Amino acid sequence: MLLRYLKSRRGAVGIGTLIIFIALVLVAAVAAAVIINTASNLQHKAARVGQESTKQVASGVQVVKVVGYAPDKSEIGSLVIFISPNIGDEIDLSSTIVTISNGNKKVSLVYSGILADCANNGTKDLFGTDSSNLKDFWSSLTNAQSDNNVTFGVIVLQDGDGSMSDTTHPTMNFGDKAVIAINLTAIGMPITPRDKVYGEVIPEYGASGIIEFIAPSTFTEHVVPLQ
Repeated sequence: MLLRYLKSRRGAVGIGTLIIFIALVLVAAVAAAVIINTASNLQHKAARVGQESTKQVASGVQVVKVVGYAPDKSEIGSLVIFISPNIGDEIDLSSTIVTISNGNKKVSLVYSGILADCANNGTKDLFGTDSSNLKDFWSSLTNAQSDNNVTFGVIVLQDGDGSMSDTTHPTMNFGDKAVIAINLTAIGMPITPRDKVYGEVIPEYGASGIIEFIAPSTFTEHVVPLQ
């Protein structure tokens, strides 16, 4: 019975069948190539998104502390913000923005190009008193801000690999320490007692450093810890 059934079966042969077979193979090959290419593109995009997400999460700036200087103990005219990078990627301070507000006025500051490298010999006074090795730095920063240029300067405190020595693009990496210097009087926003001040140090990418404090009710010293 089975033998009779098999003998009754006939296979399709000829050039037409061959053409159809080749066409099926080509269609399958093209479909496989499209699927492989799509999967490769998706893998590449996923890897890139993953890297960018890691940068955003792991990179950024930390505000370590904020200190002000009150020349006559009535208002704070200069501000220094101690910063360090997170464990992620490098931070180009020339692309960093600093915002600061006292509730009545908000300013956005950019890098002035004025940098003092104190990584090797330290500094006597961060606020540039007459005997300080940063007197010229603060004078230059004040002059840069005198024409309504809302800018900040950078004081390098720790820089093991010299990545911050370039005044055009001072770049922080893990382990570096620096100070963002702002002449509040020059930008028309001195801090008075009980002022509530808030702002951010915003890098090109990554987490921002937060500035938030309430000034003391009186300034009993010239140097005033704020945050």
